[in-house]
Amino acid sequence: NKSMTMTPQSKPVIVRQVWADNLEFEISQINEAILDYPFVAIDTEFPGTIFQLKPNMTYLSHYPPFNYYMMKSNIDALNIIQLGLTLSDSEGRMPCFGTEFSVLWEFNFRDFDIDRDHQNPESISLLQRQGIDFKRNKKEGINSWDFAELVASYGLVRNSSKLTWVTFHGSYDFGFLIKILTQRCLPCDIDSLMDLVADYFGFKVYDMKYMIQFSNGLHGGLERVAKSLYVERMVGKSHQAGSDSLLTMQAFLRYTERYSKDYKNHNKKNFVLYGL
Repeated sequence: NKSMTMTPQSKPVIVRQVWADNLEFEISQINEAILDYPFVAIDTEFPGTIFQLKPNMTYLSHYPPFNYYMMKSNIDALNIIQLGLTLSDSEGRMPCFGTEFSVLWEFNFRDFDIDRDHQNPESISLLQRQGIDFKRNKKEGINSWDFAELVASYGLVRNSSKLTWVTFHGSYDFGFLIKILTQRCLPCDIDSLMDLVADYFGFKVYDMKYMIQFSNGLHGGLERVAKSLYVERMVGKSHQAGSDSLLTMQAFLRYTERYSKDYKNHNKKNFVLYGL
């Protein structure tokens, strides 16, 4: 749980594991920190995808309504496993609550039942190799309904003017969050989904996978882009939601520093999720 390495601000990073019994306390801590650390990077882990394009149909992936149809089919059928959340200020400083450690969060949900629910077996064994304990999640994990109620009552969503949300290839991240927050299947079309994203998260929503299309020499997945930006993973492993949310945040801050000193230049690049 407490792997540590040094951050640029010379504080080791701790991933706080969130379960049902400490959910409200940790949400209240996030609520306390968010005023000073208004950049929020998120990453979700889920049971892979069960509906996929056949090799002879990949040309359809250039067609956003079809991508949305595939994504909705998957998210409606699947349950979230983990959510990673990293808070930062524009300089890359993270909350430490007066301690020697910078803190980020990993929420462990009980919604997914490995014995009964739809899943992609390859994705599940990858997540198990990366340390997810599905039995513990089932027993001690967070009910997504409780999560939705608490983030709403503490004002972590619908607080849009203050916060900037960051993802990497974020359509599934926001899709699962909207499913949890509304406790419903996703709406029928992209525009209706983006209305909900605007309602809950505002318009300062960035998907790095979309943004890097405008930059020479940046392409590929999160690991590759981070490497190109000389950003190193500071804690944990890939496909751990907390660790990936931190790497996403670091890559985003490095990208904005390198490609523009002025956030206003990014306005054309916000509020679009890659593939949609």
